[in-house]
Amino acid sequence: MPRTLDAWLARIEALHPRGSAGIELGLERVAAVKARLGQRETCPVILVGGTNGKGSTCAMLESILLAAGYRVGLYTSPHLLHYNERVRIDGVAVDDVRLCEAFAHVELARGDAALTYFEFGTLAAWDVFAAAEVDAVILEVGLGGRLDATNIYEPDCAIVTGVDLDHMDFLGPDREAIGREKAGTFRGGIPAICGDPQPPQSLINHAGAIGAPLQVMGRDFGYQRQDMQWLYWARGVDVEIVRRGGLAFPALRGDRQLANAACALAALDAMHLRLPVAMKDIRQGLGGVELAGRFQVLPGRPVVVLDVAHNPQAARVLADNLGGMAFHRNTWAVFGMLADKDSDGVIDALRGRVTHWLPCVLEGRRAASADFLAGRLRAVAIEPAGCFDTPAAALVYALENAGEDDRILAFGSFLTVAAALHALGRPS
Repeated sequence: MPRTLDAWLARIEALHPRGSAGIELGLERVAAVKARLGQRETCPVILVGGTNGKGSTCAMLESILLAAGYRVGLYTSPHLLHYNERVRIDGVAVDDVRLCEAFAHVELARGDAALTYFEFGTLAAWDVFAAAEVDAVILEVGLGGRLDATNIYEPDCAIVTGVDLDHMDFLGPDREAIGREKAGTFRGGIPAICGDPQPPQSLINHAGAIGAPLQVMGRDFGYQRQDMQWLYWARGVDVEIVRRGGLAFPALRGDRQLANAACALAALDAMHLRLPVAMKDIRQGLGGVELAGRFQVLPGRPVVVLDVAHNPQAARVLADNLGGMAFHRNTWAVFGMLADKDSDGVIDALRGRVTHWLPCVLEGRRAASADFLAGRLRAVAIEPAGCFDTPAAALVYALENAGEDDRILAFGSFLTVAAALHALGRPS
């Protein structure tokens, strides 16, 4: 058995023919190993999927439940800087030793199953949570939902934060197909929360067909902005509207975070018999939530903005958030994406907010080249300021050329943000 986390990660990356970036959807392999490990659900499980916003929603749920005194296990992906970020107990990343122990347990149980990198990690995360005897588990769906490895665990509440176009090679060509895949996490008789105010009919139909009590943003729950505060509302017994006003804005920046917070509160309302929380816990949890790379603004002059936005919907949200910031004379964009993403849609969403584009190359086989991104910019009459071999090189160029009243934006992928954090000397 490997003795270090790095050695383990190299081993599980080589285990499946497609490597760490390989995707092979399906539950048969991972469910069989789950059974051999004897894993079972002994505490409430919240399963969070959606095209965008699921990471923020998970972070809010974790923060609120921790404020209420629960012992919470959180599994997310991908990580920014360290694999340990994916597996947290009580808000703290699990250490190397415990992860190695969990990997060893999975290795002994898997037999000849060629688990993917994500499947192996999902089983190991559950092993960690079971050993810690947590009070609640929050699982972030990796891709889609119906055939994602996290879906082998039976949720007590399933959330779909929203449905938009991404991973179309795996999930289907349109919102209807993608919505059906994401609705695959729903269960009969188990609360289903949808943060999309106009969900695909396929999602609605599937919930109805299996008897999942579906709550939809804007119809069954929602939010309203108020002066320096916000209000959450939901339909109670006999269609009576229940309101919770005077809520401080979540610590995560951006208007979209109110929708994510509303999804989190709807889920907690649905689970109030098993995981009761008080208003003070909600206020404390939302006020203290942290999540790197989601419209993260680093103070200084020039200001630096980090955002993992990697599809058109997320880019539109980022554009709105940039528009809500104080005036900045120029915006220098360190722009790196994966080749299988909709770079044209992302450029279109942000072209009105970026002054100088700095396309760069990310690590890994899936990365789009800087020349390719530059070509997509030129196709819409945008001349990039240059092409760069790494995000760090693009960031250095931006820092050298930006004025104090400018801002620097690093976006397009988790890899872009991670590289920027490293270059800025922020290793954690």
